[in-house]
Amino acid sequence: MTDPSYLGASLPDTSERMLFAVPKKGRLYDQCLGLLANIGIEFNRKPRHDIALVSNLPIALVFLPAADIAAYVAKGNVDLGITGLDIIRESQADGEVAELMRLGFGRCKLQVQAPVAQQGLRDSRDLVGKRVVTSFINLTKQHFARLEGVEVESMSTQVRFVSGSVEAACALGLADAIVDLVESGDTMRAAGLHAIDTVLDTESVLITNQHARFPELARTIKQRVEGILTARRYVLCQYNIARDGLETACGIAPGRQAPTVTPLEQDGWVAVSVMVEKSRLAETMDALQEAGATDILVLQIANARA
Repeated sequence: MTDPSYLGASLPDTSERMLFAVPKKGRLYDQCLGLLANIGIEFNRKPRHDIALVSNLPIALVFLPAADIAAYVAKGNVDLGITGLDIIRESQADGEVAELMRLGFGRCKLQVQAPVAQQGLRDSRDLVGKRVVTSFINLTKQHFARLEGVEVESMSTQVRFVSGSVEAACALGLADAIVDLVESGDTMRAAGLHAIDTVLDTESVLITNQHARFPELARTIKQRVEGILTARRYVLCQYNIARDGLETACGIAPGRQAPTVTPLEQDGWVAVSVMVEKSRLAETMDALQEAGATDILVLQIANARA
């Protein structure tokens, strides 16, 4: 059970509920709340409380710092969690948690950033033996130890931990380069830095521990999330086409499994409904029209199941 002193003095009874950890603030918080709403998890979080009981499922949401979630899941304090892949790797919990699925939001890069003015620093190898500052101490040490071909304990690169404002370290003379999370890169450019290497591409991940107490409920949550992610990736395309052009049209837009084909009142014509990836929608519509499809409509998908 999670330490009561960490979560508040007055805790509800969660003994018969699956504990689901989500970030209490930060870059993943709002997107996690949106995902919970989309998968039908209803709750009311009281001010200054870090546990909220879900009203329509036997789940208790536990709001924790994202940096702690992987460790709590790995130790079995909570059953399910959402955190960043970077946090899982940094906390060295890879072997102790099961990654259920990547969630597609919170994407960014853990990058090596060096001063633009230092033209001799073109990639990570140019920093071997130099000073590097980061809040991702384990990932950074592993990265430079691999470059040097030695164990972490034997590497010459000096890696120092700082907890915030990492981008200021070079200007203050504390480091020759930094390793930090980068989304747009605006903060780094403002600090006179640029990327010379990428340590990790990261995003939010749904994780559980190896001995989950509620496997069926965890599977239900995973299925619901998969439905939302599918709906975000696809649209429903509907069109009419002469039957002799159907084979060509189905080759253009085969769907996830197969199109749904319905005969029309007009002889020799059919109506087709098919899921199309949003990223390919424009070119697919062009090709369908070229193949003779008419009345092409595109509908948004709110949710989907395999």
